[in-house]
Amino acid sequence: MTELDVRIARAVRDSAAVTDALTSADPAAVFAAMDEWSQPVLQQALCTVNRFDSLNMAVVRLYSSDPVSYPPGGSKQKRGMPWGEHVLLQRRIYVGEGPDAIRASFDDHSAILGLGLQSVINVPVVVGDVCLGTVNFLMREARVHDAHISFARLAAYLTVSGFPR
Repeated sequence: MTELDVRIARAVRDSAAVTDALTSADPAAVFAAMDEWSQPVLQQALCTVNRFDSLNMAVVRLYSSDPVSYPPGGSKQKRGMPWGEHVLLQRRIYVGEGPDAIRASFDDHSAILGLGLQSVINVPVVVGDVCLGTVNFLMREARVHDAHISFARLAAYLTVSGFPR
């Protein structure tokens, strides 16, 4: 077993806290529990959760593990951006590896790179035919493995109950 396999096995074993939080009526508790649960596997330095405002083609931050750098309530316009097309409209996971990928995909790339973040996994959360938003994991390591992507997708879908409808 690789180190990553061991971390995934531990997360599955220790899933009671996150599954208990899923019944919470407090969206922030749901998002924070998922962030804490996924941290040993993904080792994200920043986790954010955004609601998709399809009318304005924008995302609005509902949760941030770093509320000083990325406060809840902040929003980003995504109209006409390749990232928005890929993640929000086509509903596909985006994986960005390395500073060049960060620069190419995000207007706030200076802030992201300034925090020492070098890779990202953006997971669209889709229920039925509606994209509710995204869960975003940003890591200091430049390389993302397939197991990270699969785990990020699972973790993101644990947050469905926290999104407004």
